[in-house]
Amino acid sequence: MRRILLTVLLLGAGLVHGSELPETDWLQLMPKSDQKALEAMPEIDHDSPEGDGTFTEKGGMKQSKGLPAVMYSTKTVASMNDKKIRIGGYPVPLESDAKGRSTLFFLVPYPGACIHVPPPPPNQLVLVRYPKGLKLDDIYTPLWVAGTLKVEQVTNDLADAAYALDAATVRVVQESDL
Repeated sequence: MRRILLTVLLLGAGLVHGSELPETDWLQLMPKSDQKALEAMPEIDHDSPEGDGTFTEKGGMKQSKGLPAVMYSTKTVASMNDKKIRIGGYPVPLESDAKGRSTLFFLVPYPGACIHVPPPPPNQLVLVRYPKGLKLDDIYTPLWVAGTLKVEQVTNDLADAAYALDAATVRVVQESDL
């Protein structure tokens, strides 16, 4: 009985090998009002110096002026706070340990978000803290990140995020996951 209870608890936490938390969709991090605003938004012009590969001193992910308000949205979904999730995305490395493993990075919903114009809204960026670190060879490598999500406003020179995640596990998405 004790063994069954422990297995149930570990399964619920997504910690038993081969058993992962269900996938959280990026749209679950965005309030319905923002989803509707994005659907109604006109097409964005990508003709800019950043779109051609020229970046200003502020970095590539900060939102430039003049976009629809939803592109700056920090509105969050309260029920996601302190929730254990597993989400797929792409890394934008911020800090590494002495061995070159990324310990702090933004997770973004599509590859190359650090160079695309415009970047995702802050409620579609997640700051990931992963003290164990992960060797990242390529920002175009998709990752699964699992841990506890927090509604937390994060601002740095590169980007603004509306969520942070204390990662328990980070792994590269495998062909068998698809």
